[in-house]
Amino acid sequence: MSEKNWQEVDHYFTAKLHKPDKVMDSVMKANKKAKLPAIDVSPNQGKLLHLLVKMKGARNILEIGTLGGYSTIWMGRALPEDGSLITLEYSEEHAVVARENIKRAGLDDKLKVLVGAALETLPSLKDHKFDFIFIDADKKNNPHYINWAIELSNPGAVIITDNVVRSGKVTDAASKDENITGVREFVDLLSNDDRIDSTAVQTVGSKGYDGFVLGIVKE
Repeated sequence: MSEKNWQEVDHYFTAKLHKPDKVMDSVMKANKKAKLPAIDVSPNQGKLLHLLVKMKGARNILEIGTLGGYSTIWMGRALPEDGSLITLEYSEEHAVVARENIKRAGLDDKLKVLVGAALETLPSLKDHKFDFIFIDADKKNNPHYINWAIELSNPGAVIITDNVVRSGKVTDAASKDENITGVREFVDLLSNDDRIDSTAVQTVGSKGYDGFVLGIVKE
């Protein structure tokens, strides 16, 4: 099957399983207007994050990599009334767009955007513990992000790391691409870390051929 087929199937399930959503549509329009990179999760992936947060019953969420807040809002909508989400964004320009989108979604009382390099802001969260963590930032730093994620997790926390298949290039041990080497080092760390139990899921769809790693921090 071609990428065109993958996109058609993705759009079919989105049309059938998602109710019309003016807020999320406006978020994507705002991101496009602000000329943010078109690298948000797909609607189906966003809904999956939403459902996983609900299944976990998460009350405290950490997101590494905000962009315009599309995935942030999907997860934030699944929080209980007293739940909260902290999302880390490198770019002040992106953070401005994300905050406006979050406000538009009526979630600015639950969702907080921290600006700066994640490896500099993560140490400020040492007093926090999270039930659900979504990693979707620069791939070369995934090894550092996963170590921080595990350290900041409650026992039983769910950690999702996106974009790990890289159109199949993750298997190229000779690659010099920092995105590939970062993912491979990240996977090697998981394979040798007794604190977390993980698996990977390959995906195809409107975002092409990719996938994510899902892990649960051991009790």
